[in-house]
Amino acid sequence: MLSSDASDELLQLRTELAVARDLAEKAQANALNAEAETARVRAINADLLARNAHLELMNEKMRRDKYGASSERSRRLIDQLELTFEELEADATEAEGLGAIAAAKATTLTAFTRVRSTRRDFDPGLPREQVVIPAPELCPCCGSADLSHLPADITETLEKVPARHKVIQTVREKVSCRQCEKISQPPAPFHVTPRGMFGPHFLASLVFQKYGLHQPLNSQRDRLESEGISLSLSTLADQIGAVSVAARPLFLLIEAHVLAAERLHGDDTTVPRLAKYKTDVARIWDYVRDDRPFGGPAPPAVLCYYSRPRKGEHPRGHLAGYTGILQVDRYADFNDLFRDGWADKPMTRANCWAHARRQFFELADVARQLKRQKGGVPLVSPLAKEALEWIDQIFAIEREITGRTAGERPSVRQERVAPLIRALETWMREKRGILSRHDAVAKAIAYLLNDWAGFTTFLVDGRICLTNNAAERELRSVARGRKAWLFVGSDRGGERAAMMYSLIGTARLNGVDPLAWLTDVLVRIADLPQSRLHELLPWEWIRFRKTPLVQEAA
Repeated sequence: MLSSDASDELLQLRTELAVARDLAEKAQANALNAEAETARVRAINADLLARNAHLELMNEKMRRDKYGASSERSRRLIDQLELTFEELEADATEAEGLGAIAAAKATTLTAFTRVRSTRRDFDPGLPREQVVIPAPELCPCCGSADLSHLPADITETLEKVPARHKVIQTVREKVSCRQCEKISQPPAPFHVTPRGMFGPHFLASLVFQKYGLHQPLNSQRDRLESEGISLSLSTLADQIGAVSVAARPLFLLIEAHVLAAERLHGDDTTVPRLAKYKTDVARIWDYVRDDRPFGGPAPPAVLCYYSRPRKGEHPRGHLAGYTGILQVDRYADFNDLFRDGWADKPMTRANCWAHARRQFFELADVARQLKRQKGGVPLVSPLAKEALEWIDQIFAIEREITGRTAGERPSVRQERVAPLIRALETWMREKRGILSRHDAVAKAIAYLLNDWAGFTTFLVDGRICLTNNAAERELRSVARGRKAWLFVGSDRGGERAAMMYSLIGTARLNGVDPLAWLTDVLVRIADLPQSRLHELLPWEWIRFRKTPLVQEAA
């Protein structure tokens, strides 16, 4: 038995312990609430940042759609905004999840839930697989088995089926005649590569990933090895060479189609070429046939060539015998193509106004000047800004008549563009007379006036475009690829790359999936006679693919 004093002391200790426990629980609850509140605020801030980035991205896209490419940096700016939005959107979703975990531990706070856009239905053409979760057979409330089924709730979730490799065994049966003892066997099917080691889709995927998605073969080898398929780099490289041989007839047909155009876009870009101690500078040249801006019926196509140095002999060799319109920049080695005596009929030169505009833009671009001055006062040229206003008016009119026929476009240009051109020429000659020839604006003016005839040819010919952007767009894939494959290993490799760029680029210009097209080409090209080989060209291929679908639907 405890004494009364000891009992009172024990009771007091228990009371104090209970009070301390309550205080500790309240402190813990307050800490959890504070943590949840902090997580909630972070989630709200992250959501606001993501919303702001999304609005900036949408604003820039709308500005680009409404006013056109207001600067040469606009595409890069959109790419940067998309990357920023991507990161902030991921941050906001992560913060929302962390906030929900923190709120689950709290006692008084609810989690912040982001407001998301309305869910869009998936393409009805996608294959569906149903996973049925059966309803209970007995009522969970009373245990009755007398249940009636109501309309089920269906939730659609997009899932990706992992790529799967398989080995196809082709068995060719063999028979022997008991009478004559002759052995018969059906012929082996066509295989792109010797011994039929790889199927058409595997080969098309190998080529498309290398030249269309810019994944070097060593990266593809490592990915295949991670999937349990061990193949040497030399084996994969052999397949690329075999596909190049099989697809070359189509390249020759595309070459003939492009060089038969009335008007071509031409341009070039650098590609490093592996040398003994360093990389040499080689070139990929492209010539684009695209008659859609003047309503031409011919399908678009791109033709690429490879060369080591950048010399005029290469375009002269590429375009030997061509006598149409060539839209190019002011590269000096193109000049021989437009001189009398070089061919029976010299080509017509059409210069690119985007190149001319760029020189004025760089002098009026505040952001560029701030970058050059590194925080100093930007030196924006008012004369360059004035020239830009003239040129932008011309571009605005050209956007209105894109897609009209070659007969309609010159009349609009003579009525609305020609007065602007004459006023711009008068202004430039006046300013050139008072500026030093070393002045940057004077150099930009000289770029135009030194070949004014080449810049004004478009006024009388509706087939000519104002810019050479069609050729520059097709070379963007080469520029993106340089960051992945770094260099071409040999001149033969450069020529092979140019051929593949031609095939893949032409497919994309015609709205054809390059991978599906290349797969079908490798399946059928050996069985088609020479007279029907044109059926495999991208624009013919998609037409033949659509025809059976229309007949079946009818």
